Amino acid sequence: MESSHTDTATLNLFGMTCANCALRIERGLNKVPGVKEARVNFARETAYVEYEPSVDMNQLLDRVESLGYKATEQTSSNAEETTKEHERENRNLKIRFLISSLLSFPLLYAMVSHFQFLSFLPLPDLLMHPIWQFVLAAPIQFGIGFPFYKGAYRALKNGAANMDVLVALGTSAAFGYSLAVSIRWWTETSSGSVIHSSHTHFPPLYYETSAVLLTFLLGGKWLETIAKGKSSQSIRALLQLKPNLATVKRGDDWVEVPSEYLKPGEIVRVRPGEKIPTDGIVTEGFSSVDESMLTGESIPVDKQKGSSLLGGTVNGNGILIMQAEKTGSDTVLSSIIRTVEEAQSTKAPIQKIADKVSSIFVPTVVAISFFDFLLWYFILEPGNTNSSLEKAIAILVIACPCALGLATPVSLLVGTGKAAAKGILFRNITSLELTASLDTIAFDKTGTLTEGKPFVTEIKVLGGEAETILQKAASAESGSEHPLAKAIVKEAESQKLSLLPLKNLQAEPGGGIRAHVGEELILLGNSEFLKSSGAILPEELSLLSQTWEETKTVVWGRMEGETVSWILIALEDRLKSTTKQAIDELKSMNLETVLLTGDKSKTAEKIGKELGITEILSGLLPEDKFKKLTSMQNEGKKVGMAGDGINDAPALAQADVGFAMGNGTDIAMETAGVVLVKGDLLRLAEAIHIGKATVRNIRENLFWAFAYNIIGIPVAASGFLAPWVAGTAMALSSVTVVLNALRLRKD
Repeated sequence: MESSHTDTATLNLFGMTCANCALRIERGLNKVPGVKEARVNFARETAYVEYEPSVDMNQLLDRVESLGYKATEQTSSNAEETTKEHERENRNLKIRFLISSLLSFPLLYAMVSHFQFLSFLPLPDLLMHPIWQFVLAAPIQFGIGFPFYKGAYRALKNGAANMDVLVALGTSAAFGYSLAVSIRWWTETSSGSVIHSSHTHFPPLYYETSAVLLTFLLGGKWLETIAKGKSSQSIRALLQLKPNLATVKRGDDWVEVPSEYLKPGEIVRVRPGEKIPTDGIVTEGFSSVDESMLTGESIPVDKQKGSSLLGGTVNGNGILIMQAEKTGSDTVLSSIIRTVEEAQSTKAPIQKIADKVSSIFVPTVVAISFFDFLLWYFILEPGNTNSSLEKAIAILVIACPCALGLATPVSLLVGTGKAAAKGILFRNITSLELTASLDTIAFDKTGTLTEGKPFVTEIKVLGGEAETILQKAASAESGSEHPLAKAIVKEAESQKLSLLPLKNLQAEPGGGIRAHVGEELILLGNSEFLKSSGAILPEELSLLSQTWEETKTVVWGRMEGETVSWILIALEDRLKSTTKQAIDELKSMNLETVLLTGDKSKTAEKIGKELGITEILSGLLPEDKFKKLTSMQNEGKKVGMAGDGINDAPALAQADVGFAMGNGTDIAMETAGVVLVKGDLLRLAEAIHIGKATVRNIRENLFWAFAYNIIGIPVAASGFLAPWVAGTAMALSSVTVVLNALRLRKD
């Protein structure tokens, strides 16, 4: 039986020049036996590959190499090396552009000097001489422009076509035609002199077309690289959160070791201002920790013994001693980076449109260019090679698929990065796209709308002072780990009541506890437990208990000292501080809200009334929530589900988009499409805002990318666009798409 287990890896890619390069690598990797899925992100220059254990990493790297590109496996240890390699590529691109600009400037000057409105510019004969123009243009064409030929060759070798093919064809046609005319002019010149009396005697050439075009293309790619670099800053910022060193206790000494070598259980010291090296628990010390880089919360969080710490967050003023719990790839930060990278490498349904168009785009453009040349040469301007060639070249150079290929991934890159910085993790791009279309949000109650733990809300005592009786009850409960006991102790502490010594604690599961505080016997638990102990419940408290129990949990208490005292404590799970604001914000976005809970009806109705949720279903089992979501979807609604527990997993999976609270269970977070790291519902509203803005941005990019080609190709074919102008427009189109995507960072 074939194993269902698969491995995943991210590859760093080098040498891609356009979106079709990404498509070719993606198809090549998907053809490797054992590869389940490969997705290439052109904007991030990475490939995400899911494969069977039988596949060797070298097979994947060799496959990329065979396509004419370079690849390395992405690991935490080679991140800096990869960054340096990309920086070298960018630096070489910049140098090529500057040299090309220097060589092509005289050719550009000679060209624009022919424009009527610039006829006043002086034009030396040397600038128009064929040999001089050849000397300037040849290094650009075959030296600086060689990578375009290389890219075109490997594309055609693998049965595909890309932007390099268009550039190589267009510039070669212009340069080759000019070279042929130059040779003919030279052989026909009777004197053989290299200098004529006037530049008007020189033949019409297109050296400047190829040279200036290549220069503009290089400039555009350089600007595009800079813009793409800015768009991936969020991921780099997350990677930089990982501290390099950790101070670990070895014997009686503290030594610094690389944080990647930390092991669970090791004791680590974190000084003021240092980044916390890994996930763990505070064992000594007190400090405030800035967790904003992971959770989006600007207010530092107090940490003391027993508090949890997240790797990458920044320690405040105190020294913390911690015990490492999760290290390496198991930390929350590593999980966030992995989730964001995987999300950014997935493809949104909207991206498939661009992919299909890009795959047939280049052959179509080449065919249009060829037939346009024939049309002008044989019909519209018979025999006019110069004019016909110019129009064909303009078509080739304006119709670059890069803007189309960048339209979706760059917007997604910026959108998911922005979300991650706010504590919102889109586990896949489909979830991000679907988030924008939601019209209904269903909520679990406990742990989603509420804190998920009990708090004391009301206290009633008989036979003594309220504070004294609460102090004794909390002292008795201090020996219990039950959530209700912890809530009672916390209430006493909030009232500045000190706990008294406890002895003879006995617990009865599902009932309550017996304990002595001083000489008094204290019973605490439910009414049945007290009755079974022989206590007769006061009628006054019994009536009050019946009222409270409709919406709350009730704990009875009896103190048997010199006199008998009674205490009745009501506890309930309270709303998170931001829940009401979040629900109001969702309503302002015209989203319908629904409460789905397994709790009793009156509790659910009370919560619904506080929040203004009118559709409330209570007493639901997990399968009931699943069925309700299915029913709403059958009505044509696009439904999101927010939950935090194992019992919410079926509903989270069934929803169009599942939102898991980051403080919830692992299975809920694995099932959902979006994780709200801090469990704050305000982040849900923010996620929908980001989803809508990102999808809107993608549609804008696709519109302009399509419109650009739909308008540009006919204009070029009609002869209204010089090749060098077409090259400029093509280069700027990609930059425009990236810059438009970067607007998401400010929206």
